[in-house]
Amino acid sequence: MRYKWAVASHQGMTRQNNEDSMFPTSSGESDDGAILIVADGMGGHVAGEVASRLAVNAASSAVDLNPGDRVAAGNRAIREEVARDPSLEGMGTTMTLVELGADGTATLGHVGDSRAYLFNEPSMAQLTKDHTVAAEYVALGQISEDEAATHPQRHMLTRTLGLTRFVNVDEFQVKLEPGDRLLLCSDGLNEMVSDDLIKETLGEGTVEETTWRLVELANEAGGVDNITVIVVDVTD
Repeated sequence: MRYKWAVASHQGMTRQNNEDSMFPTSSGESDDGAILIVADGMGGHVAGEVASRLAVNAASSAVDLNPGDRVAAGNRAIREEVARDPSLEGMGTTMTLVELGADGTATLGHVGDSRAYLFNEPSMAQLTKDHTVAAEYVALGQISEDEAATHPQRHMLTRTLGLTRFVNVDEFQVKLEPGDRLLLCSDGLNEMVSDDLIKETLGEGTVEETTWRLVELANEAGGVDNITVIVVDVTD
């Protein structure tokens, strides 16, 4: 299987800095597989950037680890930095990581409310589950998905990297087919752009064009948060 991806990250229209991190930091292609990561840092002006960068560096450079253990390595990197500098206590990050296999298998490791979507005309599915209070209410049947989209606790994370010694990581596999398009994004995209418009946009343009168009759409809608997007095309 061959993969071609494009990446983009923008601070948005209201933030003074960008606390998101991603891997890789440039577009590329491969028929031997790849590791792709989006992380959305939190914890203040500097600490969020530190947390996401540390976690992505650790997860991307780990050797012979599965995606779940890569994400856990990101958690350890943050805790080790906090041990060295206690003033950073409280910083953390989300992480959505996918390992693309040469055989078309995508294995994901996920913590937080960054997302992965799988698109194949005309359908799109959210692969990851948000680890938020609002999402838990949906799972319990207490509110609907539409209500969760505007719920005051939709940004309150129930699981994140960096705050505890150990973290529970979602890990699962999906089988990719030629013609599939994979999207990884921080919530700066899906908070501003509806799933319907994301799906419509994924059906248009090259990976490079689509990636930057999604960023533009988020900014046109207000760009209240940092926006990071990775789009991957799957071909024979």
